Amino acid sequence: MATIKVKLVKSTIGALPKHRATVEALGLRKIGQVVEKEDNAQMHGMVNKVSHLVKIVE
Repeated sequence: MATIKVKLVKSTIGALPKHRATVEALGLRKIGQVVEKEDNAQMHGMVNKVSHLVKIVE
């Protein structure tokens, strides 16, 4: 199955509680951390919601 790599590029300090929870649900804790997730609609929705905090790594 296809996967995407998501990297946390900005701190969640000052972010909305919903956005913090989304970042935590993605499995990201530290800036610069990269996690590999399944490439499905749910993950794309989560990444789009916090697109100002994360980026997709090729």
